Amino acid sequence: MAKPKRTFVCQACGSSQNRWQGQCPDCGEWNTLAEEAPATVFSQKHDLSAGGRPIELESLSGADTMPARMHSGVGEFDRAVGGGLVAGSATLIGGDPGIGKSTLLLQVAARLALAGKSVAYVSGEEAAGQVRLRAARLGYANAPVSLASATSVRDILTTMGQGAAPDLLIIDSIQTMHSDLIEGAPGTVSQVRASAQELIRFAKDRGTAVILVGHVTKDGSLAGPRVLEHMVDTVLAFEGERSHQYRILRAVKNRFGGTDEIGVFAMAQEGLQEVTNPSALFLTDRHGEVAPGTAVFPALEGTRPVLVEIQALTLRLASGATPRRAVVGWDSGRLAMILAVLEARCGLSLSSAEVYLNVAGGYRLTDPAADMAVAAAIISAFAERPIPADAVIFGEIALSGELRPVAHAPLRLKEAGKLGFARAIIPAHAAPDAGVRLQTHDRLADFVDHLLGRG
Repeated sequence: MAKPKRTFVCQACGSSQNRWQGQCPDCGEWNTLAEEAPATVFSQKHDLSAGGRPIELESLSGADTMPARMHSGVGEFDRAVGGGLVAGSATLIGGDPGIGKSTLLLQVAARLALAGKSVAYVSGEEAAGQVRLRAARLGYANAPVSLASATSVRDILTTMGQGAAPDLLIIDSIQTMHSDLIEGAPGTVSQVRASAQELIRFAKDRGTAVILVGHVTKDGSLAGPRVLEHMVDTVLAFEGERSHQYRILRAVKNRFGGTDEIGVFAMAQEGLQEVTNPSALFLTDRHGEVAPGTAVFPALEGTRPVLVEIQALTLRLASGATPRRAVVGWDSGRLAMILAVLEARCGLSLSSAEVYLNVAGGYRLTDPAADMAVAAAIISAFAERPIPADAVIFGEIALSGELRPVAHAPLRLKEAGKLGFARAIIPAHAAPDAGVRLQTHDRLADFVDHLLGRG
């Protein structure tokens, strides 16, 4: 009998290697290769077209309706998952350690239980007593949530299979679960994949909504095999900085709703509190005199507009010194592009000036519509001319110096008007009917002249 082939699997990216190495050749991580049991390999002569059971093919048309949802009572959580949890769905939520994943899910579990749903919370990282102490701190000591501390998937599914299945099952976390069908320690790629597969199968068979908590790597991506994200129905990312109060729950994947929806929370002593007006978190008091170098940008997260403040600071250096560019909350490559366009198309001498850019409140922007607001903040700081406090700015900048319109302009303007902003500076090709006064420009040079008071 042939000797089984040894396989070493990277615990960070899931790639397989024939021999152990100190560094994974695919993802570059160190000391992540671990030996795992070899997978079964069929002979090339094995005929898979015979011996199977025929499946029934159905028409694409039908009378199926959207599944009913369970409303947790935590409005921002329900918004992120598309309106509530779906029976039989599998949800994966990931985030940095200590960001508040367990706190949020315990609040969701308690409110659903108080609403009459049967909820089971299984922790592989904490004892049941620790979960009870957190529930007491959050004010849910009397919520009828069934608690357990276990890591064996077989034991968990055997327990859940006795009697009626729960409406919601929370597993905290999937990296601590262990399946006796697979060799290897908990947290390995094969164990995470096998444990998740068994739990998802239980969810589909019994109609239980399952939420899996996942660890993240140092770069913020979900740890374990990438296939885990393909197996579940919904992937949620819990984001935020420990030094800031806010937390954002972002839908990365959702088979039952739209993606890029967000729920916004504020961390307090009593747990995570919902923020129904996120713009209040990211805007400073603008009733007094506004300092040069600040611009307000109406960002769009899913269907929700959020007004954020972009801050810039420029510092002229002596001739021959190397200028520094520092960015917090935005893409540094895109900042370099904006600076290049301002110098090449508008004649601003920024090559000898240090530029510092910050998105207030720890918010992270990926929207290209922030180009004009970033440029406005830099020009305002460079010329020491403040931007009017009642103005919002958005639009995309092309390398040619053209100002390009962006999507959902009416939604952005409506949110700005709701918060008391009276004017908006936008590209000329996107001038929708709005309740605010519009200042439009075709070219970046015209926009710069307007900010500098040249015309």
